[in-house]
Amino acid sequence: MVDFQSRDTNRGRSTSDDDVSVDGQGDVDPDEPDSSEDPAAATADHEETTVISAAVVSVSDTRTHDDDPGGEAVVDAFEAAGHDVVTREVLRTAHDSVQQTVDTLVRREDVTVVVTTGGTGVGPRAVTIDAVHPLIDKGLPGFGELFRRRYAESVGTDAIGTRATAGIAEATPVFCLPGDPDAARLGVSEIVVEQAERLATLASGDDTSDA
Repeated sequence: MVDFQSRDTNRGRSTSDDDVSVDGQGDVDPDEPDSSEDPAAATADHEETTVISAAVVSVSDTRTHDDDPGGEAVVDAFEAAGHDVVTREVLRTAHDSVQQTVDTLVRREDVTVVVTTGGTGVGPRAVTIDAVHPLIDKGLPGFGELFRRRYAESVGTDAIGTRATAGIAEATPVFCLPGDPDAARLGVSEIVVEQAERLATLASGDDTSDA
């Protein structure tokens, strides 16, 4: 007669604690990388944002470096996004002076983008657009359209009174914004910082993809 009470019922199994699997996964090597980690997330952690080097030009008969809220708004918006302002100018409202300054800045190798504030309205002293326009090799009409649409959310139909515009000059993006601090901040923080580096790359021919 077989003694069922003394019979080994653990045949084929190991009762050693060292061999016990947890959740059916077996032993885990603590030095082995976690295969569950999202590769895309890991790559994103190591990506570095390209730093924009901006030149800021304020056009006004009344503003100075110590009293230039529009220019300050542009500088603050760039720096808040982690970018650099390599030079800043405050100019009187004079067509030739504005044109010469912007022409010089777009040719500088350390400048990624030029942003002007002031002189974009329809008054007789609003000369920025007229001064910059001859320098533009390729216009970016979509910027003005997008800017005015977003600006209208805060000022309504008054947004049509600004001729804010943008274009490419000497492979450098140039954005002309109103001198109003809120408008200048809006244009830079919501549009310029997102597009300047991409536009500069496309304009230089380093990226052959079509926009």
